[in-house]
Amino acid sequence: MSASARYEVRIKASAEREMDSMPKEAYRRLSKAILGLELTPRPRGCRKLGGREEYRLRVGVHRILYSIHDTRRVVEVLAVRHRKDAYRR
Repeated sequence: MSASARYEVRIKASAEREMDSMPKEAYRRLSKAILGLELTPRPRGCRKLGGREEYRLRVGVHRILYSIHDTRRVVEVLAVRHRKDAYRR
């Protein structure tokens, strides 16, 4: 895939703070998954959330909630949470 086909991944400050409080191994796995969104914003296993313009990606017991802006080629990570808290607003 060419460099021009990549998406820019932006992480909200609140999502970064959520990740900073996680164990080192979970942080590593989540970081790898988020960086993967740069090449594949809709990886295998991601789901579009009903009633929202957001997607979710499962990484173990954690969920990455993000939105995709295809025209601007931007993926915005909105939240990174444990599955029990992931869908609460």
